[in-house]
Amino acid sequence: MSELMYQVSTQKSVDEAVDAVGQLLKKYQFGVLWDLDINEKLTEKGLDPEPAFRILEVCSAPRAKKALSTNQIAGYFLPCKVLVYQDRQSGKTHIGYAKPDELIELLGDDRLNELAVEVNQLLKQAVDEAAQ
Repeated sequence: MSELMYQVSTQKSVDEAVDAVGQLLKKYQFGVLWDLDINEKLTEKGLDPEPAFRILEVCSAPRAKKALSTNQIAGYFLPCKVLVYQDRQSGKTHIGYAKPDELIELLGDDRLNELAVEVNQLLKQAVDEAAQ
């Protein structure tokens, strides 16, 4: 797996994992802004569904404010996306996200590094706990 992503497997269903990660993100001052159910959208468009696949757009308002106050270009990486999906081949449920500390390096603005590492650590904790 790429260094850009963090992912864990869980015995939970996709719906159970989405509920768990949503609750745990609140613990770390993140809110779920949007929960996109890919299959719902595919079905709306008359396409065959895939194995369950959800994209959660999540944000910590104080941290987003700090990032944008430091460098507005950081907005290209907001909000963070957490994926919860059923693997097509194994049938296992995975929870993961693109690592903010890796993404922010693309900006070349060292002032954002500490914040991005903090966000990554919090997302990792929430995902790890949700997978249990």
